[in-house]
Amino acid sequence: VMQSNSVIAGILKFGLALFLVQAGGTSAAEVKVFSTIGVRSVMQELGPQFERATGHKLTISFDVANALKRRIDAGETFDVAILTVPVMDELIKQGKIVAESRVVIARGGMGLAVRASAPRPDISSTEAFKRTLVDAKSITYPKEGLTGLHMAKVMDRLGLAEVMAPKTTFTGSGSPAELVSRGEVEIAAHIIPELLAVQGVELLGPLPPEVQTYIVLPGGVSASATQPQAASELLRFLTGPAVIPVIRSKGYEPG
Repeated sequence: VMQSNSVIAGILKFGLALFLVQAGGTSAAEVKVFSTIGVRSVMQELGPQFERATGHKLTISFDVANALKRRIDAGETFDVAILTVPVMDELIKQGKIVAESRVVIARGGMGLAVRASAPRPDISSTEAFKRTLVDAKSITYPKEGLTGLHMAKVMDRLGLAEVMAPKTTFTGSGSPAELVSRGEVEIAAHIIPELLAVQGVELLGPLPPEVQTYIVLPGGVSASATQPQAASELLRFLTGPAVIPVIRSKGYEPG
């Protein structure tokens, strides 16, 4: 019996999970996914494709990466996480995500967007970008996550922190572009694919090179996944050549 239990435990290890996936040894499973909102548009299109191709069912929770980490730290279970690099690496360090499962799914630069009917100010240079921010009546971006951290650094670097503070509306798990599309805020700053995913807004363009950053979004399998085989299969699907056109169509570069 002890030997049998040892064999079963070994099968559930991540390394053999990959082997079983390749051998077609998985059956339909419900896969719990924690995903940063940065790849929401990608997952909303590719998730159903994966379900149709495999018979698996995805249950996806979208939020900023730091909020998802708090849920993981609080003991919530999951099978796959798609996060930002700092959060992913910390969870791997804590032993909560299998290090060998880490794969980069996509990366995207940051940009600004306005309402489709609004004037389009210039952000093609750092000086023009700064002028546009000063002239703007309001701006919105997530308070947490890499977008919020980067925008805070940009404001400090350009000497705009005090000027922009009263004009800034922070968002949580919702898209800042949605506030712009409703006319509640003038400008949204976010990862470009998330701006493109919202109807009623237009992309002004990427941030100027001097203040640009790229957000890399890796995925990994939970060290305590209840569906490690199906979780591994999902990551293989999201990094396969067949999905590259979809990833590019959403404004990302494939991992």
